[in-house]
Amino acid sequence: MLLPSSETPLYNHPLPQIEHWLREQGCEQDEKELHCWHIQRPAWQAELWLDIEQIIVRYLQVGEGGQDIQRAFKYSLSRQDIERAVFSGP
Repeated sequence: MLLPSSETPLYNHPLPQIEHWLREQGCEQDEKELHCWHIQRPAWQAELWLDIEQIIVRYLQVGEGGQDIQRAFKYSLSRQDIERAVFSGP
C-alpha cells in the first residue's frame, strides 16, 4: 500500500492507510477494540488509541514508580512527526 508523503498530516490519510502504517511500525490491533493498538519494544511497551481528533499513546509502567505515561498527538501533525514522537518511546 502506497502511503502519502510522510510530511502529510495524518488527517489526510484514509483509515486503511493509518492501519497499514501502524502495522509497519510493529503495532498489533486489538481483536475486540479495533481502535486500540499495542506495541512492544525492548525498552518499553505502549497502547495506542485512534480517537476522534488525536492518537492517544500510553507507555506502560515507564514513569516514576512504575506509573504509565500518557501523551496525545493531534491528527493535524504530519505522519513523520507523529512517528518520531510516538515510536521513539517515552
